[in-house]
Amino acid sequence: MREILDAHVAEPGLAVVEVAAADDATALAIHQLLAARCAITPAQGTTREPGKPGVRLRFSLDLHQEPDS
Repeated sequence: MREILDAHVAEPGLAVVEVAAADDATALAIHQLLAARCAITPAQGTTREPGKPGVRLRFSLDLHQEPDS
């Protein structure tokens, strides 16, 4: 998974979110729910860690910006 950069959390209202879910559909549904409320980076796809259950999805969000229409 990509490194979290200082710019991603440089000020209040910016965050990096990592979703752990049982499957891709669930992780992407969480991404869509947050995308309806604030500006977020596009989902790059889920990752799987060998030997561990589920998937992970990481993205950044900005509470100051409105979501794209």
